[in-house]
Amino acid sequence: MRKTNITHDVMAAWLGLVLLLCQPLVYAETEMVERIEWKKTPIRLELTVGQEQRIDFPAAVKVGVPGSLQSLLRTQSVNGTVYLLAHAPFGSSRLMVRELDSGQIFLFDVTATGEGGASDPIQIYVTGDSGSANAPATGGNEPDQGQPGYIQLTRFAAQQLYAPSRLVKDRPGIVRVPVARNAVDLVQGGTVQATPLVAWRANGLYVTAVKLTNRTDQPQTLDPRDLRGAWLTATFQHYRLLPKGDEADTTAVYLVSARPFEVTL
Repeated sequence: MRKTNITHDVMAAWLGLVLLLCQPLVYAETEMVERIEWKKTPIRLELTVGQEQRIDFPAAVKVGVPGSLQSLLRTQSVNGTVYLLAHAPFGSSRLMVRELDSGQIFLFDVTATGEGGASDPIQIYVTGDSGSANAPATGGNEPDQGQPGYIQLTRFAAQQLYAPSRLVKDRPGIVRVPVARNAVDLVQGGTVQATPLVAWRANGLYVTAVKLTNRTDQPQTLDPRDLRGAWLTATFQHYRLLPKGDEADTTAVYLVSARPFEVTL
């Protein structure tokens, strides 16, 4: 009897350890948000018909919708969060979003297509505004204030996607560059879907964050040797994907290259 009890205790302890190790992975995946700085240039936004897009703003806002989109696009604004849902495809149209208190205007050039998948939530922030709760913190004692290299670019990209807003810091010299958010054939074998999310450039280098999703019912172990393209470095947020449909079936890889993503791939 005592042997059986000991066995049960060991199994319970092992299960608790496994669950504890899995918790950070699940938490990180649910926190993936694309952060976009407002620089007075209209933000391009591609919607997928039937897939709702969430956009968070620094304060409560009102959305202005052109008459031509009234029947094609549903908009809801709740406490600084805007929800967009396209009912049918449409070409580029401009939305004007206005903060109710400050009058700050944000412009979006929005299109909708019938193909694509769900997009990650977007957070809009404005730098230089000390009154904004969503403005990134500025660090006066950053240990790596020189020209960004591989490690700094990778760390920056990971923070932009995963870190809480209060911990995210902008870096002078790192600028966002456009990247097509269409699925690409990045991982050999066809078991993992890859979708570029966002890219930056600094010091002659590029870093691209790519979302990886398990397409199969089996766990997948990620290996940089399975990636197509001439990457200088490849860093996975997590090296293991759980089966399709699990909360931890998705992660990100940060790819540093000497040329833009599309050219390097």
